[in-house]
Amino acid sequence: MQVRKPAVAGQFYPSDPEELTSLIDGCYTHPLGPGKVPPSPRTEAKSVAVVCPHAGYVYSGPVAAHSYLHVSSMAAPDLIVIVAPNHYGIGSGVSTFKEGDWETPLGRMHVDAGASARLSDLADVVMFDPGAHRLEHSLEVQLPFLQRLYGDSVPFLPVSLLFQDIDTSRAVARALAEVVRGRRAILVASSDLTHYEPAEQAKKKDLALIQQVLEVNLEGFYSALDRLGVTACGFGAIATVMEAAKSLGLGRAELLKYASSGDTTGDNVQVVGYGALRFV
Repeated sequence: MQVRKPAVAGQFYPSDPEELTSLIDGCYTHPLGPGKVPPSPRTEAKSVAVVCPHAGYVYSGPVAAHSYLHVSSMAAPDLIVIVAPNHYGIGSGVSTFKEGDWETPLGRMHVDAGASARLSDLADVVMFDPGAHRLEHSLEVQLPFLQRLYGDSVPFLPVSLLFQDIDTSRAVARALAEVVRGRRAILVASSDLTHYEPAEQAKKKDLALIQQVLEVNLEGFYSALDRLGVTACGFGAIATVMEAAKSLGLGRAELLKYASSGDTTGDNVQVVGYGALRFV
């Protein structure tokens, strides 16, 4: 069986399980966090979908906690889908895992081989390419938050996007909607927002982009990216989950929290923006 070892444990999050658990729990009660711990009131919805940042936990963890507090409203999911960008340019345009486990300090999460096979069948652009995931942090950092909620009991479907254009997002979204239809699924779009600009400038750009997500406007979203020069690294992941959520009846979006690295470090000269959103 193939096991994908953690690439950024000890860097983006602690490698010690107890320290990691404590840090995750503290993100919920952090001044920038939601102020309460999971679970949220249970939802009857078949699917839950969120946008979540993927920086080091000390920077973006409290914002991520807003997304995961909403995720916790699903009591018994049977599939978790994580769509994330490929920062390193390694491997296929869109890649998934055929089968196997992903390891973190909190245990192993099992890849849903049936879901990955169906996704590949439905979308020609999706390839089985474990090498594309080997170094990538944007998907990995979501797993400990999910393990803290559900342990290792829920299988997941990893999707890494090197291609993030609108046509790819539409194609993958259509396929994902079919893969999860009828299941109790969680969809996570992993993305940070503007990179390395002054805090107020980053916030202005990011909120303009977020407005297009709130309007569930795919064309407007891509137009805002280009017009404003928003350097969101996982824009294709946001677009994909937004479109898939819409197909699944989650046609409205809400901003849960916006902050930047400046809010945690005090350095507002060059920040990275973080947004937590949900689709309902």
